[in-house]
Amino acid sequence: MSTREGKSAARTAKYGMLIALAFLFSYIEAMIPIPFPVPGIKLGLANLVTIVGLYTVGIPGTAAIAVVRVVLVGFTFGNLFSMWYGLSGCILSLICMSLLRRWGRLGILGVSAAGGVAHNLGQLCMAAFLVENGAVFVYFPVLMAAGTAAGALIGLLGGLIVERLGNVYRREN
Repeated sequence: MSTREGKSAARTAKYGMLIALAFLFSYIEAMIPIPFPVPGIKLGLANLVTIVGLYTVGIPGTAAIAVVRVVLVGFTFGNLFSMWYGLSGCILSLICMSLLRRWGRLGILGVSAAGGVAHNLGQLCMAAFLVENGAVFVYFPVLMAAGTAAGALIGLLGGLIVERLGNVYRREN
């Protein structure tokens, strides 16, 4: 096996492991019923893999991991609509976090908190599109607070993980 093939196999194995971990976190979160008065509020444990990925495997790899995870979770635990909501939140969140990461003025906690808000905004935009009614944005203040809190917690945990990984994962972007 050539060095190039070995690196490709190692990258594929790493991405597969991260997808499986994010999928497992999604499953665990789906099993924990948390009653909130506003629909869509959750911790977002799988986003821990996303934020760690942004700081270890880079943007293209993290985008692939996140999109595959959302599609797998949508087919396994949800339906077509939940997958569209998940993808819209995922894509807007990834764009936001990638830009803020490259900008370099926010730490991992701030990038993650902004990603949590962007995720909720992306889902609200999809909801408004699907139901053809902008009234869903009435939930935005509550979802913004929840997204900030959950994103900050995930960012805090993600920062600890990235720090401990050190040079184990070198960024590929």
